[in-house]
Amino acid sequence: MILLLTLLLLSYLAGSMPTSIIAGKLLKGIDIRDHGSGNAGGTNAFRVLGAGPALAVVAVDIFKGWLAAAIISALTFGGALGGLPFNNPVLVAILCGSAAVLGHTYTVFAGFKGGKGVGTLAGMVFYLAPLVIPLGFLAWALVLMASGYVGLSSITAVSLFPVVIFVRDGTLNSTVGYFSVIIALFIWFTHRSNIQRMLAGTENRFEKARIFHRAKK
Repeated sequence: MILLLTLLLLSYLAGSMPTSIIAGKLLKGIDIRDHGSGNAGGTNAFRVLGAGPALAVVAVDIFKGWLAAAIISALTFGGALGGLPFNNPVLVAILCGSAAVLGHTYTVFAGFKGGKGVGTLAGMVFYLAPLVIPLGFLAWALVLMASGYVGLSSITAVSLFPVVIFVRDGTLNSTVGYFSVIIALFIWFTHRSNIQRMLAGTENRFEKARIFHRAKK
């Protein structure tokens, strides 16, 4: 049990690195949470810092999720901390990746106020089910070009996770299947304020991304 708790703590700390907050401090001397949407994620980094820094932020956030699921989950410390309470590497990878997502969303290094967790989630999903990523990115891009809402794009992309797993495996009755449903619900939860603003018509749009909208004019 000590080994598992150590892996989860390391994963949480890896996910907690507040990438966009660090970028904001280094590049503009600001707390990015005081600007734009107030969120410490890649989308707000794009609004406040620009495309280049935002891409770097997203890349690091994705790496955090992959690192936890692929590398940290496999650490054994030479047996010095004992063994795991169960023999299920996939479950350990899911738990570590989820700890990183929680770290990103509730970062201990910035008052437990971080991003929405989509980028870090993408990193762990890339390790667990690589096929989900290109399909999810396609859905994300299409919804963004149609609506201009990044939040809606992210929700749609993540909601495809359990669908892809069901099509691939013919069931959700598996470790990855259960996880896909839970994480989709979690992303809906972290985007609840975006959903409320979209319903109220006050959510910010990326008008330049609405290619489909411009094509109709």
